[in-house]
Amino acid sequence: MTRPTIAMVGVWAAVLAGGPVQAAAAEAPARGGQGWSVLAGQTVGQGASVVLGELGWPGLSAAYLQGVTPTVDVGGRFTFNYGVEGIVTQVTPGVKLQGLVRVSLAEQARFNLGVTFAPGPFFYFYNGFTAVGLTLPVGLVAGIPVSSALMLHAGMEFPFYVLFGSGGGPVFPVLVGAGAEYYLDHRLSLSFNTRMGPSVTGSRSSPFTLEALLGVAYRL
Repeated sequence: MTRPTIAMVGVWAAVLAGGPVQAAAAEAPARGGQGWSVLAGQTVGQGASVVLGELGWPGLSAAYLQGVTPTVDVGGRFTFNYGVEGIVTQVTPGVKLQGLVRVSLAEQARFNLGVTFAPGPFFYFYNGFTAVGLTLPVGLVAGIPVSSALMLHAGMEFPFYVLFGSGGGPVFPVLVGAGAEYYLDHRLSLSFNTRMGPSVTGSRSSPFTLEALLGVAYRL
């Protein structure tokens, strides 16, 4: 076999070997920003772990997220609140224990969309009694990577919950808002997140509800 023939065989072998790899890379979604998020529609990434702390109204929380697939995160959150489920006129201490599920619905380099679900019990400590309930919040959020260092997001949440016992019942908050994540480097981010709207109850009142939180996240 002549040298030109050997060279041609090598070229065709490289093309055939590289074809499937290039096709797989083309099918993989492009991840904007730093490739992970705790608030937008982008997940933290398969095999990655992230810890998140947030402080503001209605309280402070610590959360852990684990990327189980490229499009699904699971984890948990512990919250200490001083405002009852964000209602600005009800200042009472309480705690919540929630599971966390985040699912990416769509992701491109300049846009991502996801849903969240965070069920769990809560307890608020009034003078003389403890109010017990169950929260079943669902959210839809869209993210826009402005640059490698900044991710903006906007969304709608339905943090439905039920208060048990006398005087309790279902409550249907409808909240909308926006926020941002700023990445100090590929592992550390600062965030701001806000949601607001009415909490619809069985009575005529629909008290104003607010969530406004500053956060710090670290990708392990």
